[in-house]
Amino acid sequence: MKLDYKRTFILGLGFFSASIVWPIYNNYVPIMLEAYIKSGTFIGAVMTIDNIFAVIFQPLFGALSDKTNTKFGRRMPFLLIGVPLAAIFCSLIPSATSLITLMAFIIVMNFAMSIYRAPTVALMPDITPSPLRSKANGVINFMGGFAAVIAYGLGGLLYKANTGYPFYMASIIMVVALVLLYYFIEEPKNVEIEEEKEKAPKDVAKSRSLIFMLLAIFFWFTGFNAVETFFSLYGQHILGIEPGTSSIVLTSFSGAFVAFAIPAGFIAGKLGRKRTILWGIIGALLVFVPLIFIRNATIISLLLVSGGIFWALININSYPIIAEMAPKGMTGAYTGYYYFFSSTAAIVSPILFGWIKDLVGSYKPLFIYASMGFVLAFICMQFVKHGDVKSLDQNEETSIKAQA
Repeated sequence: MKLDYKRTFILGLGFFSASIVWPIYNNYVPIMLEAYIKSGTFIGAVMTIDNIFAVIFQPLFGALSDKTNTKFGRRMPFLLIGVPLAAIFCSLIPSATSLITLMAFIIVMNFAMSIYRAPTVALMPDITPSPLRSKANGVINFMGGFAAVIAYGLGGLLYKANTGYPFYMASIIMVVALVLLYYFIEEPKNVEIEEEKEKAPKDVAKSRSLIFMLLAIFFWFTGFNAVETFFSLYGQHILGIEPGTSSIVLTSFSGAFVAFAIPAGFIAGKLGRKRTILWGIIGALLVFVPLIFIRNATIISLLLVSGGIFWALININSYPIIAEMAPKGMTGAYTGYYYFFSSTAAIVSPILFGWIKDLVGSYKPLFIYASMGFVLAFICMQFVKHGDVKSLDQNEETSIKAQA
């Protein structure tokens, strides 16, 4: 059984289109907001709208897509509504002439992105056999990382030419991706929702695995998001380096993640998803614990390359475990659970570490805090007993071949 890479890359265009928007949005929207308001607190609050909407709306639309049945499929209607709407309002953001219009464009764009994010991601387990989902998720995340590189690199050049060009580029890419997905990805037909037929003890065990897996996701994103948010300030105040240099140092982490996204899926195919994640957590701790004491930017960069590799082992294989636990016909709802916990961490963690920093008066505890997040995630993973790679039975394999 081999992964259909052509179909997976086309499927990854949905994640690619979303991933190219956020770096542009996060880089340039604060600049636009600052033209109207000077409060850093207010700007920061506006920039959390995407995560707040992810917590509220992505589980809702993910579950709704499970119950949708149209001639366009279950997931595609949400893309057909959300993508064009997001593209339109993304392109309108740089044309805002007041704070009211800018906020209106931002809010509608974020809502539109929430409409299609979970249904798009749920397409992967819908059309990918269980043993191949880590590989497929590696390809999709590789495309997401590649989109970020384009957004930062080409987007920066376009912004210098015209402040609206990066937003127009992202909008065009979203629409092109939607067209390709619509014409080349065919959803499975006649998906039935699994009924409650299993014995109660087995249901309880599976539910416990789901809860601890979601908690693990929350804890490792808690550690990761603190480093992502505060590393530039850590670099400035603790390492004594410029913010631009801090960004370059942190890029080594992101670059290693992108480069290792696809291999991480292959490793899980050999070792199993849970074991691969556990090795990733151990590796992340072997990186973050020494960073508590190291003050040399070059050594930190080298360690963060290893950190990016270990983060790929964790991140690439976590969603496939959640999708594996989903009853038939409920992948969208479980995708929503995944985004609820990861997005909640993105909201809570910067606030929590910011409070710790104010309490101790220093950014020094950053990597202690991050390490604690991964320790708690490691503990939670010990209670996850479901969701690993499984083989297809004959009927399932025949069904997959029929869809291809």
